[in-house]
Amino acid sequence: MSFNFLFDTLLKVSVLCKGSERQNNRNRIITNNQVYKEMKPNYAAITAVAGWVPSDKLTNADLEKMVETNDEWIVSRTGIKERRILKEEGKGTSYMATKAAEQILEKRGISGQEIDLIICATATPDYGFVSVANIVADAIESTAMSFDVSAACSGFVYALEMASNFIQSGNYKKALVIGADKMSSVINYNDRTTCILFGDGAGAALLEPDEHYGIQDAKLYSYGKGSELLRVKRGGSAMPLASNEDLLEREHYFYQDGKAVFRHAVTKMSDVAAEVLGRNELSGEDVDWVIPHQANMRIIEATANRMKVDMEKVTVNIEKYGNTTGATIPLCLWEWEEKFKKGDKIVLAAFGGGFTWGSMYLTWAY
Repeated sequence: MSFNFLFDTLLKVSVLCKGSERQNNRNRIITNNQVYKEMKPNYAAITAVAGWVPSDKLTNADLEKMVETNDEWIVSRTGIKERRILKEEGKGTSYMATKAAEQILEKRGISGQEIDLIICATATPDYGFVSVANIVADAIESTAMSFDVSAACSGFVYALEMASNFIQSGNYKKALVIGADKMSSVINYNDRTTCILFGDGAGAALLEPDEHYGIQDAKLYSYGKGSELLRVKRGGSAMPLASNEDLLEREHYFYQDGKAVFRHAVTKMSDVAAEVLGRNELSGEDVDWVIPHQANMRIIEATANRMKVDMEKVTVNIEKYGNTTGATIPLCLWEWEEKFKKGDKIVLAAFGGGFTWGSMYLTWAY
């Protein structure tokens, strides 16, 4: 037997073995992908909710001593009677967000290390960076992926939709979604048109995989030209606070064109909620609960009317907390939790700065 013949034979065997090995690897990959797809959950369901507000209250009577206003004027135009203010020195949005997160862990009997994802919806982070979610992760001893979402009053709905998609990917099992804002840090308490509206607070929800209940649908929008009508202009990278003159201009405070924003909010928030109903072939009678962003009582009523939902099905706590921006919807979830029943059809709706707006349809899982 010649050496060349032996070499050619061994080479063919080697090629055949490698080809067989590659095919086996392909089969394993296909099998793993099939298993992976089978493991993907149908839905991401809320399995726990929590809320936290500061103890200090700022009532309409208090505001009467600060600016030219009165209780009747505020209540008739907004529905707000009082709001909570975080007064402790050195405590920011992350303090409230952590309080809500700790309640979630206690209610579910889990540790921070069991959380796979933390998203915080906030317009008032403690710092330019690090994110509030990152600070919360450290406080609850979690090493989960964490980041903030900046979509103003729509932020919590945005964050829920993002977390839902992470859960449905099959790679994440427990996602902590927080809405928290310390609006008192950006409010000019000499401006009677804005200081009457806002309060501080935080709420949170835990999302986990579920085969039957959870987030069914969402529709979210944005319109960047709205930034001229609703924003905090100075304090970012485009217009940093660099001098005392900058502070005197008061552009680091919240600003809105109230009438224009009201018109947009009434139309967009009610329209998108009605759109989500239509997409899911639901009527107002089919809905068990509507949880709207708590911006203004007239906007809430307009949304309910557009959806043809009785106000008894609408969660309202604006009279106690005012507009807590990213925290309004999770605070409603927290306060109404005991009234929800498994399988309840719930619609969330929000409108905020940017402009941003959106609605979500979910079924309650517990």
